[in-house]
Amino acid sequence: MTAQGEEFNRYGFVVEKSANKLDIKKAVEELYDVKVSEVNTMRYAGKRKQRHTKSGVSIGKTASFKKAVVTLAEGEVIDFYSNI
Repeated sequence: MTAQGEEFNRYGFVVEKSANKLDIKKAVEELYDVKVSEVNTMRYAGKRKQRHTKSGVSIGKTASFKKAVVTLAEGEVIDFYSNI
């Protein structure tokens, strides 16, 4: 996402699963005071994990999540590192 942010002016966010593109656009515009031109969303399913331990096989699952890739309008920038 760092390379896409520099080259294509895109930024990635992990968002609530129930959020739609309009909600995400509105939230980013209010939070960072920028103009959003496009929002793409992706849903990731949790992956099944297992490991072999001394007491047997331990089986689990990672959490599922939704990711949004936000493209900003020309000339807009989000500076995440300004308060460091």
